[in-house]
Amino acid sequence: MSAGLLLAAGSGSRLGTPKALVDFRGERLVDRGVRLLREGGCHPVVVVLGAATVQVRAAVAVRNPDWRSGMGSSLRTGLEALPADAERVVVALVDQPFIGSEAVGRLILAARDGASVAVATYGGRRRNPVLIAREHFGEVARLAVGDVGARPFLRAHPELVVEVPCDDVGDPADIDTPADLSASRARGGLPQAQ
Repeated sequence: MSAGLLLAAGSGSRLGTPKALVDFRGERLVDRGVRLLREGGCHPVVVVLGAATVQVRAAVAVRNPDWRSGMGSSLRTGLEALPADAERVVVALVDQPFIGSEAVGRLILAARDGASVAVATYGGRRRNPVLIAREHFGEVARLAVGDVGARPFLRAHPELVVEVPCDDVGDPADIDTPADLSASRARGGLPQAQ
């Protein structure tokens, strides 16, 4: 089973509001992120919340009481909340609305072909989402400290990483500031998860 994990706990300090609550083309970013993972083939989907209390449909919401410490604690909280029968997890971030669900599907296919770690790439650069097999959850959690997620684990184990090109199914542009949000709302392409 491939679970999904959406990290959505931050306060959006540079944006001025928690990103999970942002309306993007008629849909909250948190709902879009859940849909991205579900349509990509993940079940169940766990959402890690913190700064905002949000009702989320079609997902299990868990609160990270230590969300102020950064993404690492949210990743650890999410990994701990996954069901015991989840063989792997696809981790996505709430603030990347132009990633298509096909990227998630490609990571799951890579796992079925034997990858224990798979990373979506765009223009040859590793970005999100990221797939991690259960056998690595402990080390990923141990290395996720402060405002970093799986990156330290990926750097420590380059031999495990299968890169999965996703240029044709999305764009990893994220929303960090009001200017980013305005530009994202104005641009075309991928208005819905694909």
